[in-house]
Amino acid sequence: MDAVLQVNDLAVHFLTPEGTVYAVNGISFSLDNSETLAVVGESGCGKSVTMLSILGLVPIPPGKIVKGNAMYQEMDLLHSTEAQLELIRGKEISMIFQDPMTSLNPVLTIKKQITESLQRHMGLDMEKATQQAIALLNQVGLSDAQQRLNDYPHQFSGGMRQRVMIAMALACMPRILIADEPTTALDVTIQAQIVELVIALRDRLGMAMIWITHDLGVVAGLADRVIVMYGGCIVEEAPVTQVYENPRHPYTMALLAALPRADLRRNQRLKSIPGAPPTLHAELRGCPFAPRCDFAIDHCWSENPSLQTTPSEHKIACWVDVQTGKAR
Repeated sequence: MDAVLQVNDLAVHFLTPEGTVYAVNGISFSLDNSETLAVVGESGCGKSVTMLSILGLVPIPPGKIVKGNAMYQEMDLLHSTEAQLELIRGKEISMIFQDPMTSLNPVLTIKKQITESLQRHMGLDMEKATQQAIALLNQVGLSDAQQRLNDYPHQFSGGMRQRVMIAMALACMPRILIADEPTTALDVTIQAQIVELVIALRDRLGMAMIWITHDLGVVAGLADRVIVMYGGCIVEEAPVTQVYENPRHPYTMALLAALPRADLRRNQRLKSIPGAPPTLHAELRGCPFAPRCDFAIDHCWSENPSLQTTPSEHKIACWVDVQTGKAR
């Protein structure tokens, strides 16, 4: 497949009063046409910062793109002007944010917020934009769409607000949809509905999609390929079936072991990952997962492994072969 987005050696730092935060540390990945890529990892691992950087939404300062490029249709998004990015955001690449209550403008009606992008990017007049907004809200399963156009975000429930966000993101039929933990603030039933809705819309529109999450349980029925991030680095990348059937990085193995399972015995405890994620206030010297890893060897503390491709379609950043327990 042809890559619709290619990110190379991206590094993002934040300059804070407490010192530099090394949020993203030289990551590379691609997204193919009509592919769904899941980006998985704990909070603070750099998932959201990576995607916000691509869209030029990281505040500078305190943020700083230290190196790298993000190629979309021969255009480097990381080194484009704000005017150039405004033509891409919302039209070519859209994003569903984590919390719709803080992402939607509280003083503008839903109608205003959806029709704005339709008028700007699609050149529709207000009447046609309004009809399209109604169609979009119906498409995402919002009841009484026409009657609710003039309502404000606070008049909707959490699930309804997320549906409005999805309608806004899909308004201009983008080639790439980035979903940043869109179900985090919702209860389990609504989460399932939102996931099913996004899958149906993705299949209907043929979009490429990046789904950011900390929940490996959601990924199985959603993604084609999975990237696992830790400490601002990619530690494993593989087709989704390979990640579940044959995880090759200790962190991925630990995440899967921590998932609730239907076959757990009543008195059996869920496994947890000991320790805490790195603070990223110092430049990485060794593997960021080494302090929490059961497989760590001396080499892990002195040098951070690069992402290496294996014969089984896996890319792994680890000095140890977890299948044999021996150093690579």
